[in-house]
Amino acid sequence: MSFEGEQRSRPKPPRERRPTPAPPRRRPRRARVIGQRAGALGALVLVAVVLIALVRNSSSSDTVKGTSTASVTHPSNTTPSTSTSSSGSGGPGTASVPILVYHVVNTQPSQSTASPALYVPAAEFASQMQALKAAGWHAVTLNQVAAYWARGTSLGTDKPIVITFDNGYASHYVNAFPVLKRLGWVGVENLPVTGLPPTDGGLSETQVRGLIAAGWELDTQGLTSSTVTGLDTTRLTSDLTSARQTLRSRYGVPVNWFAYPSGSYDDAAVAAVHAAGFVGATIITPGWADPQADRFRLPRLEVVGGTTPAQLVTQISSAKTTAPSPTVSTATTTG
Repeated sequence: MSFEGEQRSRPKPPRERRPTPAPPRRRPRRARVIGQRAGALGALVLVAVVLIALVRNSSSSDTVKGTSTASVTHPSNTTPSTSTSSSGSGGPGTASVPILVYHVVNTQPSQSTASPALYVPAAEFASQMQALKAAGWHAVTLNQVAAYWARGTSLGTDKPIVITFDNGYASHYVNAFPVLKRLGWVGVENLPVTGLPPTDGGLSETQVRGLIAAGWELDTQGLTSSTVTGLDTTRLTSDLTSARQTLRSRYGVPVNWFAYPSGSYDDAAVAAVHAAGFVGATIITPGWADPQADRFRLPRLEVVGGTTPAQLVTQISSAKTTAPSPTVSTATTTG
């Protein structure tokens, strides 16, 4: 037999079979359910964590707001006589406030026969205001003081002082206004309805409106700057009511306060001012305006010519201890 025949007759060896890979084992149904539940639970936990974080942030914000409101509603226990920074809902303010009064803020003309005390030169006035600022004072209005006394409305963190100007002189706008404006302060103009005309050194309507636009308060001394003592109460009440209504209509401001011309007043004048609808009035005598005192006889410290800045600061401090004004039934002052 040939080798070729031998090869053909020899049976072929069986082909090696590769084992068929076993199919992947399927997880038991219970295991799959547990896994799904665990995944769902994890998602719920994540959602819960997010919600808790949101709630905590909201609570924290509310707490901050509540704390801020509480500090406004219940101011800290500071000394009432020295703190005027309460914000309005903690009760009436109790601190007293000094009030200054100026007349002419200019150098006295050589031909003037008036008292030199009425004239405070512009440079002198500027130095006085700088001294007040350095001593921790800042200017406010009578309406702001009234709001503080009534509702505790803040007068700021510095010591408040009211700076008033009588008789409607143009120098109040030309010389005093720029000084106060640079300090960020305001004043109170006590304007008689028929005061000096601009040609004689009085304020013009445009100047008055400029003061009001800058935040100044407008009050009055009546129809004129003549004294209001010794007059019939009925007639005086009519005149003061007319003066107030005229200025309110002309300038669109409340005109809440009256300044007795030259600081002079009597029982009839006080009654007439009250009947005319004013909320209070000022006289000229050393002292600080106190919320417990007669609101229609608030004292003002007159600043006279030649007063140095240091003297003014001392006078203001000393005026705080001045005895209160006498009762209205016995008082007649000529400031």
